[in-house]
Amino acid sequence: KRGGEYCILFYSETKDEYLRNIGYMGEQIDLYLASENIGALWFGIGKPKEMQREGLDFVIMISIAKMPADKFRKDMFKAKRKPLEEIWHGDTLKVAEIVRFAPSACNTQPWITENVGNELWIYRYKKLGKRGIMPADKVRYYNRIDIGIYLFMLEICLEYEGYSYERLLFEDTTDDSVEKTLVAKYKYVHK
Repeated sequence: KRGGEYCILFYSETKDEYLRNIGYMGEQIDLYLASENIGALWFGIGKPKEMQREGLDFVIMISIAKMPADKFRKDMFKAKRKPLEEIWHGDTLKVAEIVRFAPSACNTQPWITENVGNELWIYRYKKLGKRGIMPADKVRYYNRIDIGIYLFMLEICLEYEGYSYERLLFEDTTDDSVEKTLVAKYKYVHK
């Protein structure tokens, strides 16, 4: 229905941080496909025929189709995104200007990064009482996938700008009554 030729289906064990892991792995596939002129759309509302497969639960799908090179966005800076000051606090390390374009469900961009000393503190962020067009019971689910996407994009940007880092991940156990949930810290150093 969205113009894709095929779909990549993601299934997982339902255990700690499986949604973040799917986002992290899925974004690697998404970027690789784009490098091969294959358009990809994270398709959260899509449902497969089989919600379980080989003991694993369905998580999300990506709809894909081969595209002519001229169909890809020419200028990513024209994409609608939150202002940088809303999602990043402190020195941007020349990273924030690009990582802010990480894809997210309904373009919610559910993250805030705080540069504290030589550490980046990454939060899953949800403005209380606001959810956009996403069904209320799905916001936390998709935002946890989005955080995995964001973390992968952050790591690529850090490496590109010449930073090495040590990553510390935290379990995301808070519900939607909490505005900011610390999900990761990156201790960084410029090479």
